[in-house]
Amino acid sequence: MGSRSRSVLMLAAIAIGVAAVVVLTGLGEGARRYITGEFAALGTNLLIVLPGRNETTGGAPPLLGATPRDLTITDAMALSRSRHVKRIAPINVGEATLSHGNLSRDITVLGTTSAYQDVRKLNIAQGRFLPEEDIARPSPIAVLGTTVQHELFGDGAALGQWVRLGDRRLRVIGICAQRGQSLGVDMDDIAIVPVTVAQALFDTPSLFRILVQVRSREEIPPAQADVLRIISERHEGEEDVTVITQNSVLVAFDRILGSVTLAVAGIAGISLVVAGVLVMNVMLVAVTQRTAEIGLLRALGASSTQIMVLFLGEALLLASLGVLGGAVLGVLGNWLIHLAFPILQPLPPLWVLLAAGGVALLTTVLFAWLPARRAAALDPIAALSGRR
Repeated sequence: MGSRSRSVLMLAAIAIGVAAVVVLTGLGEGARRYITGEFAALGTNLLIVLPGRNETTGGAPPLLGATPRDLTITDAMALSRSRHVKRIAPINVGEATLSHGNLSRDITVLGTTSAYQDVRKLNIAQGRFLPEEDIARPSPIAVLGTTVQHELFGDGAALGQWVRLGDRRLRVIGICAQRGQSLGVDMDDIAIVPVTVAQALFDTPSLFRILVQVRSREEIPPAQADVLRIISERHEGEEDVTVITQNSVLVAFDRILGSVTLAVAGIAGISLVVAGVLVMNVMLVAVTQRTAEIGLLRALGASSTQIMVLFLGEALLLASLGVLGGAVLGVLGNWLIHLAFPILQPLPPLWVLLAAGGVALLTTVLFAWLPARRAAALDPIAALSGRR
């Protein structure tokens, strides 16, 4: 009974340690996949132009807050002068009330142009997207998300219907395909309108962002330089915008979350060391309780090395079963997390499973070495008589 309890303790210690590593690294890897997937969903070969310069300057702090120069539609259109630029999608974002008949809903309003569909790889379920037209003379039209369509029109037809957005009447020309959350914005609960309509609605001449699609990945650096040069020329020689690349954001997040995953794996790995201490204590007790057995083996001709191999082999066998059980528990835990949070896919890399198993076995050998050596050093006659 005592031997069975010792074995269960060793198995549980190793299994819990391995399961902790698998679950925590799976969570870190799932978060990394989710965030990189969100940025990848923005489109390909993108530059994101933001108003304001992202830098640190010396000297005394200003007495008054400095406001960055606005990005305007003419700034956005000027970027097409670069031969590396394929498409430009100016963006204006705000919130307003959309109503139809007696129903109304507060939604996110996104003002942009026809290029936005190709830049963001946006699919249309019904109707069409914003057409190419003169930005200065926009049509009173809107493209709705699936949630907005369902809430305002139910099972009725939305295409061709007139809705009121703030103080403006717009005709519905399209319904976006279901997409879900994207960078914190519910793309199903949104209305997309011409950018100048959004500017008039929110009474602002500035843009929130400019998305610039570059012709190829290799042309991203020269395109970034062209964007900075063109905006600087238009802003009286002042470089007052920040241009970030999609790849740089992905690399930064990947590096940060990769480091977090490793740190979490290290913290979880401490549990394997704790398990090793438990293994050592359990085996020391086993040596004490099996003194007569060790003496009999020595009397029958077993060498000290064979005694050590016997104890280490027993510990490694139990540790291997614990590793297998811990891996199963870890995978099961990650599956349950995925069921609770479907947006996460907590799948640990293969190297984590191998590393956790390897560390567990190595820890077992290191902490079992002292008890095994103690068993091998017992005097046969003293051991048979029950003395240690």
